[in-house]
Amino acid sequence: MASLYEIPIEKINGIGEKRARLYNKLGIVSVGDLIRFYPRTYEDWSKITGIFSAVPGEVCCIRATVEIAPASRVISTGRIMATSSVYDDTGYVKLVFFNNKYIHTMIKQGAEYLFYGKLTVSGGIREMVNPAFQNAGAAVPIHPIYSQVAGLTSKQIEAAAKRALDMLPETVKDTIPEDIRAEYDLIGLKDALLKIHFPKSKDDIDKARRRLIFEELLVLLVGLRSIKDLPEKKSSFRLERDYTNEFLNLIPFKLTNAQLKAIKDCVSDMSDGGSAMNRLVQGDVGSGKTMVAAAAAYNCIKNGCQAAMMAPTEILARQHFENLDSLLTPAGIKVRLLTGSMTAKQKRIVLEELASGETDFLVGTHSLISDNVVFNDLGIVITDEQHRFGVRQRSTLLAKGRDPHLLVMSATPIPRTLALMIYGDLDISIIDELPPGRQKVDTFLIDDSVRIRAYNFLIKNINEGRQCYIVCPAVDNTETGLKGVEEYAAEIAETVFKDHRVGVLHGKMKAAEKESVMSEFIEGRIDVLVSTTVIEVGVDVPNSTIMMIENAERFGLSQLHQLRGRVGRGKFKSYCILVSNARGEDAKRRLNALCETNDGFKIADEDLKLRGPGDFFGSRQHGLPELKIADIAEDIDILREAQTAAQDIMKDYSDPKNDDYRGLRAEVRMLFNSVGAQLN
Repeated sequence: MASLYEIPIEKINGIGEKRARLYNKLGIVSVGDLIRFYPRTYEDWSKITGIFSAVPGEVCCIRATVEIAPASRVISTGRIMATSSVYDDTGYVKLVFFNNKYIHTMIKQGAEYLFYGKLTVSGGIREMVNPAFQNAGAAVPIHPIYSQVAGLTSKQIEAAAKRALDMLPETVKDTIPEDIRAEYDLIGLKDALLKIHFPKSKDDIDKARRRLIFEELLVLLVGLRSIKDLPEKKSSFRLERDYTNEFLNLIPFKLTNAQLKAIKDCVSDMSDGGSAMNRLVQGDVGSGKTMVAAAAAYNCIKNGCQAAMMAPTEILARQHFENLDSLLTPAGIKVRLLTGSMTAKQKRIVLEELASGETDFLVGTHSLISDNVVFNDLGIVITDEQHRFGVRQRSTLLAKGRDPHLLVMSATPIPRTLALMIYGDLDISIIDELPPGRQKVDTFLIDDSVRIRAYNFLIKNINEGRQCYIVCPAVDNTETGLKGVEEYAAEIAETVFKDHRVGVLHGKMKAAEKESVMSEFIEGRIDVLVSTTVIEVGVDVPNSTIMMIENAERFGLSQLHQLRGRVGRGKFKSYCILVSNARGEDAKRRLNALCETNDGFKIADEDLKLRGPGDFFGSRQHGLPELKIADIAEDIDILREAQTAAQDIMKDYSDPKNDDYRGLRAEVRMLFNSVGAQLN
């Protein structure tokens, strides 16, 4: 199958250069990519519902005969509308089709069809608008539904996937050896690929998904273990002396035991004279990870080398710089900032001081990985919020030193067993204590019935001099049907918050615009910041005391906890208001779990137990290769099986004479090479 990744998508009949560009937007460049582009869900047409039994407002499939063939007319909006009537033994349904000028040739009077769509009742008349349909005598029971982009429908992807599968060779070399497939009751690769795209039953879907999820997790785990098993790089720099106590005397407060333990781990890693430190410091929002990083950098600098810290945004980099500069300058350590918005002259001065060794500690954004950034003797690299950086960016910064030490900080709480899997190439220190005085954020779950009271509560706090965040799940309503962030902000600015300053922030804005809005908020010139989740990794704004999250059921618990961490960072009492009209018991349980605790690790465990969205990591899995079908939270049982299998495989995986793992090695290389992690 590997050769199909070398065949461009345009080689499939019906896909020209223009349409190929649409497939490229979905990450589909080759025939192999399309075969591995799995359906996101399915329509089940096998369960036929009688017209009278169909529940209004729900999607259903009916088998009905056409009483009146579709008749078209142009309505006032200029659109073409066609109506028809169909019936079964229990009743009648009116069909409405918009902008389909060929519908009268597709549905014939007296013929029987399956119609799939949402049934509604209006004025006592049952109705379906734009239902999908197929001839009852040749109906396919289950239809794949694919993620799509504008200009490319799921039906078109389905047709292309069918042609791509026809290009599979008669015998496909299986990624998973036969003995492991037998042990874990997995179907073969070709069988799984055919069934995941075109299943004949739910059992087909279940078997195909289990096989492909197991394979994807196995490839990831074996790749991570391969990184861990590679010869460890010997650091050119080791600590000759421990300066931790000297550092502790610089700070005006006492660190927690968990922080001290993490610092000790770092110092130990850097003092053994062997391999370079490769450590993750993982802690909840506000747990004090930056102090651990500062202590590690201080030790390196006092032992004669330079330190670098890379942050995901310019404002966060600037905040780190200001805090570190005020802390370390009295100790004679020169801290400098490097960001994209600095003038050419400012950058030149920083780069000259860096290359000469005059600068001890450089803080910045991805500007740090630019070719013209040259260190005199880089000894430690620190990355903040690792999941915002890919493997390639981390590697590029590390390459600026002679195998420097690496410290990764993450504020995303993950259950320890899961963290060991996700960060397979890193040792882990967990900070599970919050510093004394950290504010507990009171969290409430409300629905629209008390929205006005909630707005009045925000206004009361603003009038007392505080600031607030309102988070919306979407930039616009094109995909979700929800009110977009700009539309929402404009509406409240003209109504309930007309006497206050409302700002807007979202990911589609240019970097300079985002930085400008956040600066205004930090400086107190915005009272209410309406934002998408771009504020999830943000800066300390001690004056912001309320986080209001719209459509809260649309977020994972861990992500909601990250958002909540934007408030409660100062001396003022802070609150988080979750707004949700969801009626489902699961959604209510998940959101109530957030109201009951501020412990991010408990919330992460609850996310797993409740089998919620499971979005611990965002779409890129903390810089690791993207998972296409597996969900690490949802598929925890399969993950455990794959972990056991990976342990067994690694016993003789590296033996080049073992031909059983040829297919697996190829998949591992391809997966990790896609994010710049070169494997042997």
